[in-house]
Amino acid sequence: MDGFVLGLFLFAAFLGGFASGLAGFAMGFVVSGIWLHVITPVQTAALIAGYSLLTQGYGVWKLRRTLSWRTIAPFIIGGTIGVPLGAVLLTYLNPGHVRLGIGVLLVIYSIYGLAKPTLKPQKAGAGADGVVGFLNGVLGGLTGLPGFIITVWCQMRGWTKDQQRAVFQPVILAAMAVIALTLGAAGAITTDTLKLYALGLPALLAGLWLGFRCYGKLDDATFRKIVLLLLLCSGLALIAAQAWPR
Repeated sequence: MDGFVLGLFLFAAFLGGFASGLAGFAMGFVVSGIWLHVITPVQTAALIAGYSLLTQGYGVWKLRRTLSWRTIAPFIIGGTIGVPLGAVLLTYLNPGHVRLGIGVLLVIYSIYGLAKPTLKPQKAGAGADGVVGFLNGVLGGLTGLPGFIITVWCQMRGWTKDQQRAVFQPVILAAMAVIALTLGAAGAITTDTLKLYALGLPALLAGLWLGFRCYGKLDDATFRKIVLLLLLCSGLALIAAQAWPR
């Protein structure tokens, strides 16, 4: 890895950590936009899973006083069931088509949310939360990105920024733990990948720290807009990734 490629790798790690600290999600999406051009897809997937365990774990610890396990449990149970099913569906579905469909939905939702100042909070019970967790897990198993559905759902519930993160960060953490175990069992975590993990860790932690510092200065309305903008960018990039000539 020459100096320029190393710089890109570390820059992506920093941006991914910052996104995770600021919004609580989108680290995997941010880094993959650069890493897929400088390291292999398998290394990218393994690093995203490994770093997500760290960033989401740190986020959960920071927000530990606002956690409600009674609220979180249905999402985690549903997600734990959904991730392996999503991995199985890889045999039958085209992940690229799934990403394209999710990208279109994210763009539509984000534009609508940004155009409409406030959304009427949606009321739901544990059953609906479990279904959302399951669908979030299936998407994570299919694409390695188990954060979009749960993030949108938390926005629709009308929760405060701390309430949202106290739900979707533990859910993403649990899903990433299952994904990491799956990758480990498949032999995707190699010595070279572990070296890359150690190499990018300081940059990631610096971005994570800065992101949390900025998060502390946000009000609920600004946080909502940032999440919507990140979802919009994620959706557009998912669409572009499928439309880009190979």
